[in-house]
Amino acid sequence: MSPTPLTDLLGFDPHLVTLALAPAFFLAMAGEWWHLRGNQQRYPSAGYTWVDTISNMTLAGLYQASDVIAALLTIVVYNAFFDVRLFDIPFNGWTILMLFVVQDFVYYWFHRAHHRIRWFWCSHVVHHSSEKLNLSTAFRQSITYPITGMWLFWLPIVLIGFPPESVIFVVAMSLAYQFFIHTQVVGKLGVLEWFFNTPSHHRAHHGRNPIYIDRNYGGILIIWDRLFGTFVEEQEDHQPDYGIPRQIHTHNPVALNFHEWKDMFRDVCLPGLSLKQRLRLMFGPPEVANDVRGNRSQGESMERVKGIEPSS
Repeated sequence: MSPTPLTDLLGFDPHLVTLALAPAFFLAMAGEWWHLRGNQQRYPSAGYTWVDTISNMTLAGLYQASDVIAALLTIVVYNAFFDVRLFDIPFNGWTILMLFVVQDFVYYWFHRAHHRIRWFWCSHVVHHSSEKLNLSTAFRQSITYPITGMWLFWLPIVLIGFPPESVIFVVAMSLAYQFFIHTQVVGKLGVLEWFFNTPSHHRAHHGRNPIYIDRNYGGILIIWDRLFGTFVEEQEDHQPDYGIPRQIHTHNPVALNFHEWKDMFRDVCLPGLSLKQRLRLMFGPPEVANDVRGNRSQGESMERVKGIEPSS
C-alpha cells in the first residue's frame, strides 16, 4: 500500500500508534501504583495485585495477537470500500477534525451495541469482568472482538471517503485516550465534565450498581450520552461497585474470554424454544437470558420472554 499523507506526517504506520504509546502507558501505571501504595484505604478497589495485573496483561497480549491477524483482512475490506467511496475528502486540519467527531459518534454506537446486544456483549464482557479499576484494567480486552465484528462499525466512515489509515489512526487515538480514564485517583474535572469522557464518567460506566449499568458509552466526548439519554453522573453516595452482574471469579484467560459465549450457546440450545426465541437469546439484550434462566428454574412458560424489550 502506498503511503498516505498521514503516514508521511507521522513517520510510521498508523497501525503502530498504540505500540508507540506503550512507554507512556506503563509510566502512567507505575505512577498510579506508587500513589496507591499509600492510599489503600481510600481506594480499596484500585490497588494493584500481581495476579490481577498479570491477568490484564495476558488478556491484552491475546487481544493484540488476534487484532494483528484480523487487521490483515480488515485493511483489505476497508481498502475495497474506499475504492468505491462516495466522496474524495482532502487531507487537512478541518477534515481530521471532522473525522475525529464522526469517529467518536460511531464509537458511541459501537460501545452501546456491545452492551445492549448479547452477541457483542460476549466479547465486551471481558473488559468489565474485573472487580478492580485501575489503569491496567484498560488492557483487559477480548480475543473474540474480530469474530463479533467490531471492525464493521467503521466501514461507513471509509465508505464516506476517509482513508482507512486515517480512520485506524483516529480509532487508535480514541482508545489511547480511554486508557487514561480507567483510574480512581483523578477526581471530577470541572467544566470538562460537560464535554469529555472523564475518569469520573468512566468509573460510573464500569459500575454494576443499577444506576450505572449501561450508561456513559462515549469514547472521548460525553456529549453523545447527554444527547441520547444514556448519561449518568458519578454520585458520592453511590460509589461504583466494579465487575459484572453475574461475576466470574477466575483469572483463567480462556474462561474469561469464552464464559459468556459458553452461556449464550447453552441458552440457545435449550429445548422447546422457537427460532425467534433462540435468535433473541443471541441478538437481544443480555438480560433476556436472565429471564430465561429464571423462568425455567421456576417452571414457568417461555412465552414471557417474548414480552421483554431492550432498555434504552
